[in-house]
Amino acid sequence: MASSETTADKSDTRFFGQPWALVHIFGVEMWERFSFYGMQGILLIYLYFSVSEGGLGLSQAVAGGIVGAYGGSVYLSTILGAWIADRMLGSERVLFLSAIVIVAGHVALALLPGFLGVGVGLVLVALGSGGLKANATSVVGTLYSADDSRRDAGFSLFYLGINLGAFLGPILTGILQSSLGFHYGFGLAAIGMTLGLVQYSFGRRALPDEARRVPNPLPSSRYPLVAIIALAAIALIVVLVLVGVIKADNLSTIVIIATVVAAVAYFAVILSSRRIDGTERSRVWGFLPLFVTSVAFWSLYQQQFTVLTVYSDERLDRNIFGFEMPVSWVQSINPVFIIILSGVFAAIWTRLGTRQPSTPVKFALGAIIMGAAFLLFLPFAGGGANSTPLIAIVGILLVFTIAELLISPVGLSVTTKLAPKTFHTQMVALFFLSIALGTAISGWLVRFYDPTNEVPYFSILGGIAILVGLGLLLSVKPVLRLMKGVS
Repeated sequence: MASSETTADKSDTRFFGQPWALVHIFGVEMWERFSFYGMQGILLIYLYFSVSEGGLGLSQAVAGGIVGAYGGSVYLSTILGAWIADRMLGSERVLFLSAIVIVAGHVALALLPGFLGVGVGLVLVALGSGGLKANATSVVGTLYSADDSRRDAGFSLFYLGINLGAFLGPILTGILQSSLGFHYGFGLAAIGMTLGLVQYSFGRRALPDEARRVPNPLPSSRYPLVAIIALAAIALIVVLVLVGVIKADNLSTIVIIATVVAAVAYFAVILSSRRIDGTERSRVWGFLPLFVTSVAFWSLYQQQFTVLTVYSDERLDRNIFGFEMPVSWVQSINPVFIIILSGVFAAIWTRLGTRQPSTPVKFALGAIIMGAAFLLFLPFAGGGANSTPLIAIVGILLVFTIAELLISPVGLSVTTKLAPKTFHTQMVALFFLSIALGTAISGWLVRFYDPTNEVPYFSILGGIAILVGLGLLLSVKPVLRLMKGVS
């Protein structure tokens, strides 16, 4: 039987001051991130390591493009997961089904050989992770009323669960990859996600009924049309692959184009809908500059999995007292800082209460700090192999983390507050579309990274992010007016 907990129950503080139901979403998201980042920690080097090293032997530019396209596709597929939740099944049910698809994807990567495993595995993980991400966030939002001051702190705690998994995944898969081989690392990711699925299957009934509500049900007469469209889309993609339009070396560009089209279409559909009122429409307009700033931020931040992975493999001194740590371990540095600082940020926002900076100010500062982090690479530009000390990357990733905590959990929270009732989960998908676009751009940018001439790369990208942040900072008052009481 479903729990009687409601979205407005402020007396329930059993999970570190938050509603107890948060623990179930916290858990499945933690294991999903364990598997996601554990697999992604070794994915790029699997693609470009030589066959003799256990890899597939692609060029670094193509491998980086695939990783960026895959990462972008994860967030792009939040559209599908959000639409199914809002029109057919509700967020909680889509979350559960998505977890099953993710398990299948990781199993495919672990057991199927070569490019077949990569193709089948990445498609399934992208679809499943997209469905889980948008709906997990939406379900967290159902645990709080709009005026609950614990909301940002709750999302920060949720973000802690994400990063516990993100910390452990690359470390453990990296150990198995370096000692036993890539497929053992992928296998561990599959085991982790299976644990998450089992845990959630026992706890999902404790979630409030609101999490299972379908806000805008699709008439049953239109189900056949949906099935036809889905089959046609799959057929089109298969044909485009077979005739060579979609290729490994242009995947990131295709995902960028698809994401831009999807974002424009989504904004147009929501803004033109007769189901939203004037206040809701104004809030969606207020979300637009936050969307643009988020794209700029993620274009730099997600290079942890593209440019920074190559940098760590070739330029970073990874020797620790005679032990050379696996490349994937670098991706566990950021989650360590998140684990440490997410509680600090949550405490700061809780203590400040209504005196905390507004969301546009937090976003602006996040973009500026992210740009500054890229400028911190400049003192090490032009060095050779093993020329960048590990402590330098640790410091730079600390700055990455501070910027992230000003944008990612805050963005998840404000999106659920700005969302029109009819488009609740789909607005969360719009926020993830900004991450999709930034992630795909991060893969596309790999082709411009030249280790022999790094100054233009890091200085131009860092400067663009700083300018975007300054532009939003100067526009805070008009943006807040559009947000109509949401700050």
